[in-house]
Amino acid sequence: MSLKEHFTLLAAYNQSMNTKVYEAASRLDTKELTEDRGAFFGSILGTLNHILVGDIIWLKRFSTHPSCMSSLREVVNLPNPSSLDQILFEDFTALSEQRAWLDCQIICWIDELTETDLDRFISYHNSKSVPANKRFSSLVLHLFNHQTHHRGQVSALLSQAGEDIGVTDLLALIPEETRV
Repeated sequence: MSLKEHFTLLAAYNQSMNTKVYEAASRLDTKELTEDRGAFFGSILGTLNHILVGDIIWLKRFSTHPSCMSSLREVVNLPNPSSLDQILFEDFTALSEQRAWLDCQIICWIDELTETDLDRFISYHNSKSVPANKRFSSLVLHLFNHQTHHRGQVSALLSQAGEDIGVTDLLALIPEETRV
């Protein structure tokens, strides 16, 4: 499986898991969603907003890569998050709609990338204005890893609230193959 094919799988996994997480979270009321449960970003809503903030920040950085200027054009028009703990959406329905839209943008973006694109480097400044120059494929992997890390936290928070999101393993989406 090529690096691009791995990222295509991760984009599908991201969308699938977000769908499951948001379906489970939709069964909770506002009080349960916003209750501070001691997580890095406090509540379920706070953590879901953080994942969205992180995705927007990284996708805007990626949009400077020559191969991404077209595919991430709509993401570039989103407002810049002001902090990593910013609550972009207090309304769960609006947050859920934005998440679903962004997941579609990620899938389309990954579909347009090539192996050559992934082997290039990208320069950016982090949230503390520290410059960096890193391999593009490593940063794309970081995007997906960051989502998975914080979705794991949301999964635990949902479990504490009595909601089970079911199987969360990437393994469930890895296709069966026969050796040739």
